[in-house]
Amino acid sequence: MACTLDPLAKKIFKGVLLAELVGIFGAYFLFKKMNASQDFRQTMSKKFPFILKVYYKSTEHSGMCRIREQDPEKRLNSKN
Repeated sequence: MACTLDPLAKKIFKGVLLAELVGIFGAYFLFKKMNASQDFRQTMSKKFPFILKVYYKSTEHSGMCRIREQDPEKRLNSKN
C-alpha cells in the first residue's frame, strides 16, 4: 500500500519549502551586504537594530572581531 499525499498537502509542503528557501537566501544576501558596506550597517542600526546585533554576534562568533568597535570609530572619523 503506497502512501500518497493529497493535492492540498502537496501544495502546503511546496509553499513551506519555498518560504524556507526564500528566507535562507534572503538572510545570506542581507549578511553579505552588511558585511561589505559600513553605510548599510549604519542604516540597519537606525531601522532594525536587532538585526545588526545578530550580525555583530555572528561575526564575533566566526572570529571576525572588532567590527562592532570599528563602526562607531569610522562614523566619528567621517563626521570630522
